[in-house]
Amino acid sequence: MNLGYPFRVDSGGRTAVESDQDHIRHLIEQVLFTTPGERVNQPDFGSGLMQLVFGAPNDEFVAATQFLIQGSLQQWLGELIEVEAVEVRSQEGNLLITVRYTARRNGQRQVVRFER
Repeated sequence: MNLGYPFRVDSGGRTAVESDQDHIRHLIEQVLFTTPGERVNQPDFGSGLMQLVFGAPNDEFVAATQFLIQGSLQQWLGELIEVEAVEVRSQEGNLLITVRYTARRNGQRQVVRFER
């Protein structure tokens, strides 16, 4: 059982829960968009991605961002997922991030997309 993210109460007055797929998606989102130093008890947690949002969208920037994301996901979620590919594109001032992974628990392949 996975607690719902963000934490909330369901219609029955109990703590909301979510599926494994939604839980992993929310964990990936937390890793991507948490800046290292934001969490008091885990100061290294996160990817530093938000510090790169204003970088020049050239090939080197995209490659560095993909490497940063893949490394952070492997470090923090490596026990839950196997990252197969990370794609980063810059479009009209936004970063479009696609992560392909396999859940280790059930072998199910997933694709999640984020935009910032």
